Amino acid sequence: MGKKKRPLPETLGLPPGGVETHAHLDMAPLNQDLDAVIRRAALCGVSRIGQVFLGPRAYHAGRAAFEAHPGVFFLLGTHPHDAKDLTADDLEATAAAFRADPRLRALGEIGLDYHYDLSPRETQRAAFRDQLALARELDVPVVVHSREAWDDTVNILLDMGFHNRPLLWHCFTENVACLDEVTTHGWMLSLPGPVTYPRNEALRAAAAAAPGDRLVLETDSPFLSPDPYRGKVNEPALLGFTALAVAALRGQDPAELWLLAAANASRFFGL
Repeated sequence: MGKKKRPLPETLGLPPGGVETHAHLDMAPLNQDLDAVIRRAALCGVSRIGQVFLGPRAYHAGRAAFEAHPGVFFLLGTHPHDAKDLTADDLEATAAAFRADPRLRALGEIGLDYHYDLSPRETQRAAFRDQLALARELDVPVVVHSREAWDDTVNILLDMGFHNRPLLWHCFTENVACLDEVTTHGWMLSLPGPVTYPRNEALRAAAAAAPGDRLVLETDSPFLSPDPYRGKVNEPALLGFTALAVAALRGQDPAELWLLAAANASRFFGL
C-alpha cells in the first residue's frame, strides 16, 4: 500500500476570520513568494497574520514587502539569541518605530533562551529587562520567548511589574503547572504545531485545560510544522491543523475554537 496522502489545509472547512499570531514571513523560504503564502493562508480561513521582525534592522529591511497586505500586522523585538548585539541605539530605533507605525501591535518576541545560549545568559537577562522597560514606557503588549528558562523568565516579569499586564507566552510548550502560573498572572498563551504531536502529553493536557479566553494559535512559520506536515516547511496555511488538534483535545467544535482564538488574538493585539 502507498503512503496515506496528507489532507490539504484548504479542505479543513474552517471559516474566514482566523488569526495567525506569530509568523516569520520575512525568512526563507516564505519570503521568496510572499503573495502566494498569504493567498494560501486566506484560502484556509486565516484572515490576519502577525509578522514578527527580529530587531529594528529586520523591520526596516522588511516592512515594505507587506504594504500590499493590510491583513498583516507587525511585532518587533530583539530575540534572546541576538541579545549580545542589542544597543541603546537599537532600543531607540525600536521605540521610534512603535511611535510611527500603527501596524506594530506588540513588542516581541523577547525573553530568554537557555537551550542554545547564543548570547550569554546575563546578557539575555539584561536585554530582556531593557525591552520590558521599553514596553512599559510605550504601553504596548509583550510577546515572550522562553526556552529552558521558565523560572528566570517568570521572576524577571514579576520583578518588572508585569503581573496582570498584557503579555502573550509565545510557543507555549509547557505543562499544566506552567499553564496555571501563566493564567494566575493574567497572561495569555499561544499554542503552536507541537500540540498536534501525540507524544507531547504534557502540552496536550495543558491545551485541554487552558481557559478559553486565554488561548491563541500560531505556526511560528517557517518552523514547527503541525502533523501531518511535520518535518516540512511551516506556513500560516497550516494553522488549521493546530486548531483541529486543540479543538479535539478540548471537546470543542473546530470552527468554534478557531473563531474563539481569533477573537482572543484580536482583543490582545487590538486588531
